[in-house]
Parts: sequence; structure tokens; C-alpha cells
Amino acid sequence: MADRLSGKKVAILVADGFEHVEMTEPRKALEDAGAGVDLISPNPDRVRSWKMTEWGDYFDVDTPLDQANPDDYDAIHLPGGVINPDKLRTIPQAVEFVKAFFRAGKPVASICHGPWILIEAEAVEGRTVTSWPSLRTDLKNAGANWVDQEVVVDGGMVTSRKPDDIPAYNSKMIEEFAEGVHAQQQVAAHA
Repeated sequence: MADRLSGKKVAILVADGFEHVEMTEPRKALEDAGAGVDLISPNPDRVRSWKMTEWGDYFDVDTPLDQANPDDYDAIHLPGGVINPDKLRTIPQAVEFVKAFFRAGKPVASICHGPWILIEAEAVEGRTVTSWPSLRTDLKNAGANWVDQEVVVDGGMVTSRKPDDIPAYNSKMIEEFAEGVHAQQQVAAHA
């Protein structure tokens, strides 16, 4: 997969409490595929991960959310963890940042609890998705067709269930990011 994403720039949007491996392993896969990757956060300087049952490592923020422009990126990856997407979906600027990718038809990938922000971005209605099982009802209530599969691709949107699914998720994420703009994404944008 080396150089498949050469020349592409990918945003990873996180708040404190993102699941460590759901950011680090996809970020490494994106970089290994040749993408430039920016860690974007509402936090101005650094953001802290969650490692399954306890607080994890700090990571430097490349671009604070209030300075990030979605037009500068070709795709976005949204890690899970319970705390991270629950925070992000309450921050209007974060929700608007994600919506901009859908409006532009850019590929979006989200794993585990990450689809909570997809709900808030009004991007799941009529789409087939997967997630951590506890989001099933939330996604169905938002109009999504929820399925229990390791990875689901629906018109440029990639979703996955959990850390065990990361290899399959990374593969599909890179495939969709390499394809670029998807007309189906634009149809999904409600704002």
C-alpha cells in the first residue's frame, strides 16, 4: 500500500479520551501509504488517549480545531473511545468540521464509538454502517441501517466496530481515501 495516498492530506479529529490504538494504528497505516496526517483537536497543544481501561499517552496536536480548515484535507479519520466522540459531538465547530467533508463528498472513516459524531453531523440517514454494539440503537434512530460486520463501506464512508477490526478497517479506509471524492457523500450532507 506504499504511496497509495501520496499527495493526500488526512485529518484525524480527536478530543481527550480517544481510544489509543484507534488513532495510532490507522495513523501509521495512513502515513505508510504516503499520506500527510494532521492530528486536529479542540485542545490547542496536546490531547490524551485512553488505553482500554485507563488514561494513556499524550500526543501533540498538529492543528487546533479553531485553526483547521476542512478544505485543506482530502479525507478524515474519526477514532472512537467513549469519551472522545461524546465530547466532539457537543462542540458545534467539531460537528461543522465533519459536515464539511460530507458536503464536499470527501471520504470519511470512523471506528467504534466514532459514529456518534456522524449522527450529530446528520450523515447516517439511509446509510449502512457498523459501530461498537452499544451505538446500534442510536444509529438506527438516526435512520441508519446498522449491521454487525468488521468493516462497512457505504459510498465513501467507512465504519468499523472495534480495535480487533483495525486491520480490515485500515485496508478499506486507505482504499476509499485513495478513490477520493464520492458523489454519494454529497447526497448524505444535510447542512
